[in-house]
Amino acid sequence: MNNRKRAGLITAVLGIIAFMTMFNAGSPTPIVNWPVETYIGLAFTISWLSNVPVWLAYVLAAVVLILIVIGFYKIGSWVYGLVMQN
Repeated sequence: MNNRKRAGLITAVLGIIAFMTMFNAGSPTPIVNWPVETYIGLAFTISWLSNVPVWLAYVLAAVVLILIVIGFYKIGSWVYGLVMQN
């Protein structure tokens, strides 16, 4: 694994943690339960705002979380490439 991939992975982990922190701000939920609460809260938000069936809201929430992780990975590896001139 080269440094560009490591930078992307670190950025993806920090980005999803920041997203979970933003989504659970003000919630009395323990930090251990934040990933599940983020997923369920995102599914609820999608279902409530778009009036889609519940099963589709859960699928869309999973897709959104996967796309967020991939997006942060790409951004992290891109910024590393810019900084290190690779």
